[in-house]
Amino acid sequence: MAPKRPKGAGAFPKPVEPPGTARPDPSALYAALDLGTNSCRMLIAQPKGTQFHVVDSFSKSVQLGMGLEASGRLSKASMGRTVQALRICAGKLAKHRVGRMRLVATEACRRATNGREFMEMVRRETGLKLEIIQPEEEARLAVISCAPLVSTKTEQLLVVDIGGGSTELVWIDLTRVPKIERPKAIMRLHSGFVPDIESPFPAARVVDWISVPLGVATLRDQFNDVTNDAARFALMSWFFEENLAEFSPYADQQAKEGFQIIGTSGTVTTVAASHLGLKRYDRNRVDGLRMTSEQIDKVIREYLSLGPEGRRVDPRIGRDRHALIMSGAAILQALLRVWPTDRLSVADRGLREGLLYAQMSADGVLEDGVF
Repeated sequence: MAPKRPKGAGAFPKPVEPPGTARPDPSALYAALDLGTNSCRMLIAQPKGTQFHVVDSFSKSVQLGMGLEASGRLSKASMGRTVQALRICAGKLAKHRVGRMRLVATEACRRATNGREFMEMVRRETGLKLEIIQPEEEARLAVISCAPLVSTKTEQLLVVDIGGGSTELVWIDLTRVPKIERPKAIMRLHSGFVPDIESPFPAARVVDWISVPLGVATLRDQFNDVTNDAARFALMSWFFEENLAEFSPYADQQAKEGFQIIGTSGTVTTVAASHLGLKRYDRNRVDGLRMTSEQIDKVIREYLSLGPEGRRVDPRIGRDRHALIMSGAAILQALLRVWPTDRLSVADRGLREGLLYAQMSADGVLEDGVF
């Protein structure tokens, strides 16, 4: 008698999830969304030791601030593009069942007369509740995102966040902090720029900070009527420097020894990628890279020699960045003219990472240790 065929024989086997790819526990997930003048970016991550592991991400150029300089309002087209992007973000948050999140908007929504109306429109259309944060908090979040890049040899630190609508600069004195504690002292700034006098930990001292209402989009718009490429660049750079006059370290010369600049923005990462000759962007090679003033100046001179059409097709710059790269480079050149350095650290990180660090640090879910 022939053996009977077992029930279910021939059926496709159920897929087995390979080891190490288990779905993260939703209760451990955090999200951070940064809606800027030019871009909408989001990260979903879970704590992992002293850092975090990214589970999902989103980034899109929405040009929310297009036309804002002239009208003072967010346009219907810009708001429509942005809402579409935010719907995608809402879908990702729902898919991962994120329990802890912070969703913020910055300079474009701060300046626009209809910024609050737009926040209500976003809530109505997507279910997301965004908050418009003030410049000091934006600067603070940019600073703590860069904590892992702070050298233990650094005594004077300048963190620069070049955004679409504004640029934040924070000068920090670390001379009173033991060398090994310096990165962690930066992380502790998540609670504010004024140190907690009762804290048992050595504190980083914020000498001064400033939010200049000029970013890559707003500075470009200011000089759109200048047709000569080199003249426009020079005017943008000197105009930005004029806006640094109220920043107290501007009046002082800074020795290169013990001085570090950390630059966080698409401008700085693009310049770094160009310096490395990358035709395809590689975050692992760019984030944490150190460059000298001379190396950065060489890249900027190459950009100028290319002209608008050359920059448009240069694969190192990319089609999303070519229209904004010279205004960002003008800001960067102005900063290095004032504070030349052989230790500018490139940070492929910013507000989103700062939001995540701040939430996780406040909840006590990050391990205490060396970054």
